Amino acid sequence: MSGLHEVFAACRDENRAALIGYLPAGYPTVDGSKELLAAMLSGTADRPGCDIVEIGIPFSDPVIDGPTIQAASDTALRNGFRVRDLFGVVSAVAGSGGHPVVMTYWNPVHQYGPDRFARDLKAAGGLGVITPDLVPDEAEDWIAATDAHGLDRIFLVAPSSTEQRLAMTAKASSGFIYATSVMGVTGARETVGDKAEELVRRTRVHTDLPIGVGLGVRSGEQAAEVAGFADAVIVGSAFIGRAERDGADGVREIAAELGEGVRSR
Repeated sequence: MSGLHEVFAACRDENRAALIGYLPAGYPTVDGSKELLAAMLSGTADRPGCDIVEIGIPFSDPVIDGPTIQAASDTALRNGFRVRDLFGVVSAVAGSGGHPVVMTYWNPVHQYGPDRFARDLKAAGGLGVITPDLVPDEAEDWIAATDAHGLDRIFLVAPSSTEQRLAMTAKASSGFIYATSVMGVTGARETVGDKAEELVRRTRVHTDLPIGVGLGVRSGEQAAEVAGFADAVIVGSAFIGRAERDGADGVREIAAELGEGVRSR
């Protein structure tokens, strides 16, 4: 039984969705990202924060990242982030009792070495990896590496995914499936994509895995809306925006608001 399975089981016991918060490792610095991730997990004294944190590897040529995440990643890279720094950030989260997964484009993993990356991430306490630009039918080496080291593989589905693609992705995934609620790049939006609920329904036909919905959530009200039909609510740009304005205190506040939203459903 994986660590992610246990997290989702605990959330089901509370009759609610999980809250997953995203932040690039090394933003604004390596030590600064550890502080912000701790704030995402803690929330406030009376309102819990995130159940899982999604730690991004800053990348110079992102595919789906919107301007907020791109800018945060650029800051981390300018401040000297290297892939080897990721494992210390993951270890800090896991060591404090948090549940870390990593989001990365495939090129950094390919350059580091898939088996070596999976080995080092597992040793640091990582539970799984989200690979937005890697599809299951091109992931033979990655599937072998994650199987060998006991990491969950989290692939993406989108509103444009065919039934065949949904079935293939579900079969290759473990931990949970990441459903992108809108077509296009990431970023907080005034409304959640109206295709999100239908995508979750279509994906459920092919799997018993939890399904998380990301891209667009920015408020407790939106988190409650998504928690009404998904197993996890994934938030990224809204956390970075609050970190830029208000630092760790702002991150704790929005984590508490979003956590209250998922618990209200």
